[in-house]
Amino acid sequence: MASPSPRSALSPENLGLLESVARLGSMAAAARELGMVPSALTYRVRQIEDALDVLLFDRSARRAQLTPAGAELLRSGQYLLDELDAVAQRVKRVATGWEPQLTIATDAVMARGTLFELCEAFYATGAPTRLKIRAETLSGTMEALQGGLADLALGVSADVSLPEIQIAPLGQLRFVFAVAPHHPLAAADHALCDEEIRDHRAVAVADSTQRGAGQSFNILPGQDVLTVPTMQHKLEAQLRGLGCGFLPLPLAQPYISTGRLVVKNVQRPNHVFRVGYAWRRPRSGGDTGQAMRWWLERLQHPTTRAALLENHHVS
Repeated sequence: MASPSPRSALSPENLGLLESVARLGSMAAAARELGMVPSALTYRVRQIEDALDVLLFDRSARRAQLTPAGAELLRSGQYLLDELDAVAQRVKRVATGWEPQLTIATDAVMARGTLFELCEAFYATGAPTRLKIRAETLSGTMEALQGGLADLALGVSADVSLPEIQIAPLGQLRFVFAVAPHHPLAAADHALCDEEIRDHRAVAVADSTQRGAGQSFNILPGQDVLTVPTMQHKLEAQLRGLGCGFLPLPLAQPYISTGRLVVKNVQRPNHVFRVGYAWRRPRSGGDTGQAMRWWLERLQHPTTRAALLENHHVS
């Protein structure tokens, strides 16, 4: 009879057999516990060793002692057994309507601390759904949802209308034009016009879209631009005086209060954006999964919506 393959040798039954031998220190004792003939047990152990091409037990001692390879196999094997049990539990829960995974695309203007507080609350329910967070910016956030790369999008424009996409408001987000106190524009005592701003480098967050050039806001023709990957990078760059630009007021406010940023009036209209969250409508006859329902219920709370927009500096 041919020896089993390495994969088949690592069956839960075989791992349990090896654990018994290691725990009891004897093939004969393990055979009694397992209701096997000692010779049959010894043969099974040798088959496993042949399949893995390693020696699992040191048979020169009075007791059946694990070799280093055998000890590692049992350590890793226990992980595999625990994972199999966990998979079985997840499958049972998924059968009750829980999604295997829920992917959330979150825009750069969302407060990360609040997002992770929501994750903590979700995990506290014991839900089997695995969460995946995608960091997106501008049109890339909605694009991830439309393209099937995300199930829920946080921080999209609340003013768009798209087929098969449901959008609900989070609230209004005000942006202010801010510079470091040592930036040349900080000393201006009047509302800045576009011509004055154009002479100074802008800091812009890159659109994460995979289609075309993406969106850009408040970049003037001919203006030098420092492009950064996240809103936090933009904040840091402006604190260092590397450029100027608009920042979400909740993100900038602590630095404005301490004088590390200076808000300047501009001749452009006030920058207030209606921010929302979006998800795909269930297909005809389909139901919204339990994980999605949990998130949508939380997002209906005014305090949660406000926190996602405002709590950027909560420790």
